[in-house]
Amino acid sequence: MQPKTVTAGALDIAYLEFGAPDGWLCIMGHGFPYDVHAYAEAAPLIAKSGARVLVPWLRGYGGTRFLSDKTLRSGEQAALGADLLAFMDALKIERALVGGYDWGGRAACVVSALYPERVVGLVSGNSYNIQNIARSMEPASPPEEAAFWYQYLFHNERGRRALERNRRGFARHLWSMWSPTWAFDDATFDRSAAAFDNPDFVDVVIHSYRHRYALVEGDPAYAAIEAKLAAQPPIRVPTIAIDGDQDGVIHDTAHHASKFEGFFERRVFNGAGHNLPQERPAEWAQAVLDLRKAANS
Repeated sequence: MQPKTVTAGALDIAYLEFGAPDGWLCIMGHGFPYDVHAYAEAAPLIAKSGARVLVPWLRGYGGTRFLSDKTLRSGEQAALGADLLAFMDALKIERALVGGYDWGGRAACVVSALYPERVVGLVSGNSYNIQNIARSMEPASPPEEAAFWYQYLFHNERGRRALERNRRGFARHLWSMWSPTWAFDDATFDRSAAAFDNPDFVDVVIHSYRHRYALVEGDPAYAAIEAKLAAQPPIRVPTIAIDGDQDGVIHDTAHHASKFEGFFERRVFNGAGHNLPQERPAEWAQAVLDLRKAANS
């Protein structure tokens, strides 16, 4: 399948499209360190039900490129949400069912929280993905702190150099840690790892993991969005939240339920890790279809 490209906001966004051009609209986002191939099986399953499924590469991944050399290579949550909204605007999409996990899920949560009129429903890996940056220095439990080792490494130049010198090795180690029961092969990893060759990958990743701890400033272009996110706004669109019980980063977000208003359902994929749509494509696709039905009822 040949990627398509659209100019949207600060980017030329590369994306894959599945299904009929006149189908009901569904946009799915990938995480770090993954890419659009996380939906290689799930997207066609959703498309079979009459959907037009769009899966964009995030900023810093694959064929997505910044339009200007002067633009800050920000990975902050507001930028991810703004990219998704700009992507919808560029393709003249008024409303869509949105979803994702990790960074892609964060973008979907941001748009769902701040622009609910643009969202039919939300499928979110790990539930409420909007960061509470004001509380980022509050410690978590020892097991959670241990799981976040890579984030802390990225806070210094040793971490930047580690990622720059061995992007694929770093990513493959995280895949294995975060999805211990997923027996992915070399071909599966290599297909996604090509996306990390993007020239902005390292800068975007490093900025993301420093900004979420308030260690660096964000892009002023997204300051207004970040200010709204600081209030930890509730999500009022119909939502199905999903956790994997073998997720090596976080596997229990049941306590996030209070952040959702309206229709809300939490599902647990037994035996699944962090990369939910790629590990459990049929279950992920079913969640999308179930949510559409709930949103339209």
